[in-house]
Amino acid sequence: FVLDGAGRVTLPLIGEIQGTGLSAPQLQDAVADALRQGYLTQPRVTAQVLTYRPIYILGEVNRPGEYPYVPDLTVLNAVATAQGFTYRANTRRVFVRRAGSQIEEAQPLTADAHVSPGDTLRIGERYF
Repeated sequence: FVLDGAGRVTLPLIGEIQGTGLSAPQLQDAVADALRQGYLTQPRVTAQVLTYRPIYILGEVNRPGEYPYVPDLTVLNAVATAQGFTYRANTRRVFVRRAGSQIEEAQPLTADAHVSPGDTLRIGERYF
């Protein structure tokens, strides 16, 4: 079953379950709890994410644009996906706007800087 546009999943016997804001294990527990209430004694439910929101890479990269998110994505991996930095890129910091936020935050560009689904990354220009 797939979540609809409102973040709900409709299942036989139990009806609608709200999935927005829940992780896959939390959704599993919610569905299992609903099935336990009068239908099954020991339900086994599995939930997994099939597709994530894309990320966006802007600024001083060779191919700015929209790219698919993959789990454990770092800023450096995202830049590599966009075919690397341009010669003018500031390789010391990145500007990140998290999904749902209007604020862009400057962060040091390190090997372990993680990206979340729906993030927008902007690689700035260096001056010297």
